[in-house]
Amino acid sequence: MTYCVAMTVDEGLVFLSDTRTNAGVDHISTARKMSVFEQPGERMLVLLGAGNLSLTQAVLHELSEPADAAKPTLWTAPTMADAARVIGEAVRSVHQREAATLQEFGVDFNCSFILGGQIAGNRPRLFMIYAAGNFIEASAVNPYFQIGEAKYGKPIIDRVLTPSTPLDEAAKCALISMDSTLRSNLSVGLPLDLLVYEKDSLRVTRFVSIDHDNVYFEMIHRTWGERLRQVFGEIPDPDWQASPEVPTLQRERALVLYRAPVGADGVEHELDMKPAQTLAQAEKGKAQRR
Repeated sequence: MTYCVAMTVDEGLVFLSDTRTNAGVDHISTARKMSVFEQPGERMLVLLGAGNLSLTQAVLHELSEPADAAKPTLWTAPTMADAARVIGEAVRSVHQREAATLQEFGVDFNCSFILGGQIAGNRPRLFMIYAAGNFIEASAVNPYFQIGEAKYGKPIIDRVLTPSTPLDEAAKCALISMDSTLRSNLSVGLPLDLLVYEKDSLRVTRFVSIDHDNVYFEMIHRTWGERLRQVFGEIPDPDWQASPEVPTLQRERALVLYRAPVGADGVEHELDMKPAQTLAQAEKGKAQRR
C-alpha cells in the first residue's frame, strides 16, 4: 500500500512518501513513489503516486515518453494548473488503454497523484489528481493532500497545520503523520522520501531518504510516543460525581434498559424482556423494591 502527504505553507511545500508496495508475510517489496521534474531556475515539480503500481508507472511513462511531441508536457506547461492537466490527460490515456483489460481480470483502475511545485513567474501550487484525470487545488482552508493510507496520519495535520506554519515545522508535522501511519499499518514502510521546497528557489534544496538508521526520525518515533502517553496520563479520568478538580461527566438519562420481570417474591424470573425503561425509571424501580 502507500502513504503520501504533501503540504503547502507560506514558505514553500513539503512532500513525504513511503516506498512499500507489498507487505506479505514473506514478501515485502519497495518502489519509489516520488518523482521530481527539475529544471533549475525555471521549474521544480514533484509528483507523488498511489494505487496500482503498474498504473502509476504507466502514467509516468506517458509523461516521460509522450506519444505526441506537439502536446504540452511537464517541461513546457506554462503554469502548475496546465501541468496538472497534462497529468490528467496521461491518466485518461492509460485508462483508455488498460481499464477494459484490467476489468476482465477483476482489477479496478486505481491510481491517484499529488502534484506540487513552482514554475518561474508563478507562485507554488499543490494539486490532487484523481483516477478520472480530474483534479482539485489546495487552499488556505485545506493546505494539504494525502493519498493512500491517509486516516492514521490525518489527525495531527488537522490539529497543527495552517498556511502560516513555518516550513520546517510543516516537515516535522509530516514526519509525525507518517510515524503514526507506520505505527498502525504494516502496508506502509520505510525507507521514506522527504523533499522540502523553499518558495522561489526553483530547485531542489532539501531532500533526504530516511531509513531505519536515521537518527532524527528515530527521535520523532520515540519522543512522539512518550509525549502522547505523558499527556494522556495528565488528563484526569472521568468523574461521575461533582468535583472541584474535574468537570463532571454527565450521565446519559435516556439510556434504554431491558430488564426481566420481577415477581411478587422480588426475584427476577424468566427472560421475557420488556423494552424501555430509562435509567431514571430503572433506578426509581430499584428504590421502590428496597
